[in-house]
Amino acid sequence: MKHIISVLVQNKFGVLSRVANLFSARGFNIDSLSVGETQDTSTSRMTIVVEGDDRVLEQVTKQLNKLIDVIKVIDFQGGEFVDRELVLIKVNATATTRAEIMQMVDIFRARIVSVREKHFTIEVTGTEDKISAFLDLMRPFGIKELARTGKVAIARA
Repeated sequence: MKHIISVLVQNKFGVLSRVANLFSARGFNIDSLSVGETQDTSTSRMTIVVEGDDRVLEQVTKQLNKLIDVIKVIDFQGGEFVDRELVLIKVNATATTRAEIMQMVDIFRARIVSVREKHFTIEVTGTEDKISAFLDLMRPFGIKELARTGKVAIARA
């Protein structure tokens, strides 16, 4: 089962390493990890996506709460939240495929952020399902390069 965990931490040197080491020590592979400053520059929010069973993940959550630099841990499992991901895709674009690619970009509310003679670089944000559907449509054109941010999530309440 996939878990999306939000960890509010002190914005200090080495905190990311301590949190990542905790997951590593428990044998959890982190599917994605994104970190950024919050509205308060002394804190950062980590959004961590991991796959694991509920009982073991509960132990990890308890261990996270014991770290001095951790302020708050939220497992979004079963709760209401909003999540998004940003992906940059460099896709082959020939004279014959450009119009078709641009049409798909419009449908998915994505943006072409760079145009070159033989490729477009496209920015798309959204849920995992939306990103996957867009990537499936781009594959036949030839994806040259891809960069994903990993999920960011926030509780609705």
